[in-house]
Amino acid sequence: MYGGGRATKQAMITIATMKGDDRPQARAETDFAAVFASHRRTFFKVAYVYARDPSDREDLIQDMALQLWRSLPNFDGKSAVATFVYRLALNVAISRRRRDRRHPTTAPLELGLTVADRAFEGDDSRMPLLKALIGDLDAMSRALVLLHLEGFDHAEIAALMGLGVSNVGTRLSRIRQRLKAQAIEGGMT
Repeated sequence: MYGGGRATKQAMITIATMKGDDRPQARAETDFAAVFASHRRTFFKVAYVYARDPSDREDLIQDMALQLWRSLPNFDGKSAVATFVYRLALNVAISRRRRDRRHPTTAPLELGLTVADRAFEGDDSRMPLLKALIGDLDAMSRALVLLHLEGFDHAEIAALMGLGVSNVGTRLSRIRQRLKAQAIEGGMT
């Protein structure tokens, strides 16, 4: 399962000892900091997939951090912290995308390079086309691809997304076929 590192285990131990809203403010800040630090890449990856502009990605990560702050006291420990964080990040990203579609804004002309951009950079010249292909997917498909690329199995993805396991497999298969066809069209073979 994803997120089994030492930092994640420490975050799980920290969260497991939480006791509702009666805990001191300093403890809440420590819990938040531990979870955010151990799952930082998750927030960056989700933001990278759902926001094209670096400043939009920063805003989205800030929204995710705020939602983590609000939701962490209600975490019941029934799922892994990584699952909780992924679901939170995806829900924030999808909600923001829906809101942005209802209230469109103009895109800024300047492009910059952020930490999230560097996390996805590689020596492969095909990477920009792959990013564009994934970026053109609908929100649900993008989330499925992101989770699949992160190494989540179909059962974990199904639990995160509220789908059936066979539905996840079918959707991923269709997405793979569509991306492959589009990659061939774009000369990425």
